Amino acid sequence: MKKVIVVTSGKGGTGKTTVCAGLAAALARTGSRVLIIDCDSGMRGVDMMLGISDKLVYDISDVISGGCSYQEALYRADGELELYCVAAPLYADDEVSPSLVRQFVESVEEDFDFILIDSPAGTGSGFQSAAAAAERAIVVINAEPISIRGCQNIRKKLEDMHIDDRRLVINRFDRDRFVKMGLYEDLDEVIDEAGLRLIGLVPEDVRVTSLSQRGALVHNWSPSSVIFDTIVKRLDGTDVPLVADIR
Repeated sequence: MKKVIVVTSGKGGTGKTTVCAGLAAALARTGSRVLIIDCDSGMRGVDMMLGISDKLVYDISDVISGGCSYQEALYRADGELELYCVAAPLYADDEVSPSLVRQFVESVEEDFDFILIDSPAGTGSGFQSAAAAAERAIVVINAEPISIRGCQNIRKKLEDMHIDDRRLVINRFDRDRFVKMGLYEDLDEVIDEAGLRLIGLVPEDVRVTSLSQRGALVHNWSPSSVIFDTIVKRLDGTDVPLVADIR
């Protein structure tokens, strides 16, 4: 399995960072040593979801500038999982360039089984930095036209960057709401418009939101954790069905 994965979205509010953290925890549950690099400068959120905000002193910009060692900026999530995070800069002005992100990933990738990179939403310079070292991409959308348009823009940028291994996660999916809105005939139409192969369908689940906001996502006790475990298996090429009903 390709080990450096950028998690991105064409617009904000899709739950991209939650998917990134949930997927990282699922990978770690397999016994893998996993690193999340938060590249969402100014919107830093991964540390909050993993419950490590109080520990933070350094971020990736400190490592790049020589202000600290890589090990000093590496923070482990609470618990037994081998799940680590390097935080994004707190201010957007400290955004790290694509070439420096690539150099950083190359310098640490031998220490981890998987590296997930949380990208800012959209196709700006932050996305370019986050995707610079990626071998594959997961694009997170909601089943709504604006979100899908953003996905189309992201897909084109990923093609231009020659990241050919691209997969789709539909997040925060509520079947009843989807039917009542009547924007699409079915999910196949959503997938066709997005133009990417679906690898995960994550239902709307207030329990995940609660865990994320409390910094406890790594200890996901909600049934939706099964969804992320399924995505991991599908990333590895295992033919398992999508799991959508968690009620």
